[in-house]
Amino acid sequence: MNVSPSSPTEPQPNHWVLTFSCADKPGIVHAVSGAIVSARGNITESQQFASTDTGRFFMRLQVESEATRDEFESALAPVVEQFGMVHNVDNVGRPLRTLVLASTAAHCLNDLLFRQRAGQLPIEIPLVLSNHGSLRDLAGFYGVPFEALPVSDAAGKAAFEARVLEAVEQYDIELVVLARYMQIISPELCERLAGRAINIHHSFLPGFKGANPYRQAHARGVKLIGATAHFVTSDLDEGPIIEQNVVRVDHSRSVAELVAIGQDEESRTLTQAVKWFAEDRVLLDGARTIIFR
Repeated sequence: MNVSPSSPTEPQPNHWVLTFSCADKPGIVHAVSGAIVSARGNITESQQFASTDTGRFFMRLQVESEATRDEFESALAPVVEQFGMVHNVDNVGRPLRTLVLASTAAHCLNDLLFRQRAGQLPIEIPLVLSNHGSLRDLAGFYGVPFEALPVSDAAGKAAFEARVLEAVEQYDIELVVLARYMQIISPELCERLAGRAINIHHSFLPGFKGANPYRQAHARGVKLIGATAHFVTSDLDEGPIIEQNVVRVDHSRSVAELVAIGQDEESRTLTQAVKWFAEDRVLLDGARTIIFR
């Protein structure tokens, strides 16, 4: 029997995602492109934006190269220093280590867990942390560890937030997602998680605050309902917006129907924001975001 010699497997190039932000000035794109060429890189995706409001330049690239990460970083270093850049280099598609905070509403958590397991969301969830135990079975269905710590007073809130910070260190967390976690985050925790914590809320705010926003909306005969995903800041529900969606409704919708429609929008909006963040498509420009879709 003749056996054909197997051809050696060619090494697959690394696929990097690069993000840059700096003061806008001439020569940035040329310098970055030159550094990539020197690292034997081939640009597979490129997006850029110059903000006339803040005078800053933003860029996102995906690059294939046989260079190692250290070689790639070395090639970029002179350009980063020259333009005073904030930059990041990562592997395309690497799952982002994500801590999810929840309360009793299941819809956002279920969507995140389902899409993670289905391979539709590039995140890895090592823990769901909640102030109630009602979602334990849901997390268990997806095989994700779950912890519940009651937040009934100031001491309970402090203990919960201490556990959040402990989990961030324990699991090397890169993103914290508030999946309808119905507690106000302290300014201290907001500061510790700045730029890496995402919240979701119904778009009625600030018009319909407090409990039962959909019942309030129904009573007022709203014509649009939706959701907003934003970064967490100490200014309640006023962090930089990542994604928003709305749906038109009319007087025929019951409160239960509005709740169902609103929950669908909340799940869709939060999952999209998390996906963009995990793919390094979200860059901060002061009080707003630059989204490279």
